[in-house]
Amino acid sequence: MGQNLIFTNHVQEAINRLAGSDGHNLTVWIADVNTARYAPAEAHVITIPDGDENKTLSTACHLWDEMERMGVTRHSLIINLGGGMVTDLGGWAAATFKRGVRFINVPTTLLGAVDAAVGGKTGFNYNGLKNEIGAFAPASDVIISTRYFDTLPVQEMKSGFAEVIKHAMLSDREELLRLLDHDFNAPIDHDDLLERLQHSVQVKADIVARDPNEQGERKALNLGHTVGHAFESLAIHRGHPVPHGYAVAWGLVTEAVLSHMLLKFPSEDVHRLGNFVRDNYRYFPFTCDDYDDLLALMRHDKKSRDGEITCTLLAAIADYRIDQTVLPDNVTAALDILRDHLGM
Repeated sequence: MGQNLIFTNHVQEAINRLAGSDGHNLTVWIADVNTARYAPAEAHVITIPDGDENKTLSTACHLWDEMERMGVTRHSLIINLGGGMVTDLGGWAAATFKRGVRFINVPTTLLGAVDAAVGGKTGFNYNGLKNEIGAFAPASDVIISTRYFDTLPVQEMKSGFAEVIKHAMLSDREELLRLLDHDFNAPIDHDDLLERLQHSVQVKADIVARDPNEQGERKALNLGHTVGHAFESLAIHRGHPVPHGYAVAWGLVTEAVLSHMLLKFPSEDVHRLGNFVRDNYRYFPFTCDDYDDLLALMRHDKKSRDGEITCTLLAAIADYRIDQTVLPDNVTAALDILRDHLGM
């Protein structure tokens, strides 16, 4: 994918070095209404509304209009400063404007740092479905820092942490056990968190490097997401969106249960994960009456085939199996177990 990953808490120095490397005629920052304050005072900034409900085609059109007005060319540089909504949509706008303008991602949320900003996926939501329109278009550089996290609500930290847990489930049992002892009420240790981020992001980067266009192994990164995206889309349809990482956390537990049912994934690991999610992520209010809608959304997932529901499952920590077909009865049984475990 050619992405240059930079882990530093000296963000502006890194940006200055990168922006001056190729003689760009114009640098434009894309930020949302909350992250625009982090851009330099003299910067050219396009500001968009925050929130996943604004990750739409109309917002993309606004970005193109502003880029046209500011005189962006193929020799310009775009800096996407924000969470996953900004890097997804800003990356799409940059990659499609003039058939491609170089862009740098500077994620300002934990979720953006470990998920959306890395790997080259860009796009927007469409017809109530997550990331239905998009393309693989990697940022030339991703600057990952913890300097923006001090002001994040604990909900945002928990949302990003779910993806960190997912990467540990795919790679490292010892790291996973350490993460499941995390205390969200403790002050942020920036050095330790930056080290954890480097470990987590490298898991994703290594998989993406081996399979940049998701033809095989990269589907491992879908762990927790077939079910999680269904929860997320159902919440959008209800008009009460939930944080992406919360949906992923519920999806990880559900798919861990499926892994136990189908691949003998250890029950003690299911319980450890389930207890952590129960204690740290508020439950999603759904009942068995929602099962048909959830199953339909899972069948519509981009990675499903021929109307079947496919998931990435685990035989053990770090032993992942892609393209696992699961039957609706298995899914509903796993959803029953999730509801029981979360006390719904």
